[in-house]
Amino acid sequence: MLETGSRYHKTERQLQDELQVVEAAKRDPARFEPLYNAYYEQIFRYIHQRIDDKDTAFDLCSQVFLKALTNIGKYQFRGVPFASWLYRIAQNEVYEALRSHQTRRVVSIETRQVSEFLEEIEEGHSEEMFRLLEKVLPELPEEDLQMIEWRFFEKRSFREIGDILGITENNAKVKGHRSLEKLKKMFKTYIPK
Repeated sequence: MLETGSRYHKTERQLQDELQVVEAAKRDPARFEPLYNAYYEQIFRYIHQRIDDKDTAFDLCSQVFLKALTNIGKYQFRGVPFASWLYRIAQNEVYEALRSHQTRRVVSIETRQVSEFLEEIEEGHSEEMFRLLEKVLPELPEEDLQMIEWRFFEKRSFREIGDILGITENNAKVKGHRSLEKLKKMFKTYIPK
C-alpha cells in the first residue's frame, strides 16, 4: 500500500517509495491503481471545494486521473509528492470548467482556518471579520484566491505550490506575498474608519 504521509507533507523515504510506484506505472499502466487509490479522495475534495456541483466535481476528477494515466510517461520527479502533479492537472480542469461556464467557483473555509488566517493578516477574529472574509475572498482574482487557499487554508509549502504552478519556490513566495497584500488592501476598503 502506498503511504500518503500527512495530508501535504512526505518524508524523503515516502517520496522515494512513491517514486518507485510512479516508475512502475510508467512501465505498465495497470500499476497506476495504487496512485489512484492514494490520491482520488484528496483530488476530489480539492475540486469539490472549488466547484459547487458534486456531479461536475466527479466528472472533473475522472478527467484528472484519465489525463494523469494517459500522460504518466511525461511525469518528472521534482522532489515533491506526486500529488503536486495531480493538483496541477486538477487546477487546469477547474479553470477550464470555470472558463467555459460549466460551473461557478466556490470558496470553502472552516472557522478554525479563518481564525488562523485573520491572525496572519493582523485582523481581529470576530463574526464580523468572518463575514467580511467570506465577502472579500470571492472578489479576489482566481490566481490570488488559489494562492491564499493553498498557502493558508490547505497549509501547502511554497515549494509544493511552486511545483503545482510550474514556478520556482521563490516565485511562489513572491506570488503568495502579493496575493496576501491584495487581500489586505481589499479588507481595508471594507472596514469602516
